[in-house]
Amino acid sequence: MSFSILICDDSALARKMVSRSLPSQFVNQIECVCNGQEAIQKLTEGSFTLLILDLMMPTMNGIEVLETLNERCIKVFVIIVSGNIQPEMKSRVAKLGVLEFIEKPVDKIKLQNVLTRFGLY
Repeated sequence: MSFSILICDDSALARKMVSRSLPSQFVNQIECVCNGQEAIQKLTEGSFTLLILDLMMPTMNGIEVLETLNERCIKVFVIIVSGNIQPEMKSRVAKLGVLEFIEKPVDKIKLQNVLTRFGLY
């Protein structure tokens, strides 16, 4: 399956870890941004199949990104990768349409299992 992936996280290390956790055949289909505003801009300008999104970021956090995606009817699969593992946060993002919530640091096998479960890999 050919598709493009947008990784949005304010940490360069986290972006690198997520990129390395994705199956190797996706390497040329990955773009990265460091805040929610950049993610919304990229998603508005181009077509992405998957957004891997952090929650806690400056400028525009992950919740604001999800709300904006819903308001603008931007269709993209979303996986949250965050250290904010509070049950109420997981519930909140689930209501905003995310596929899965993965705790940081990202586990390569768990991420690939999520991609497989939802038919993205």
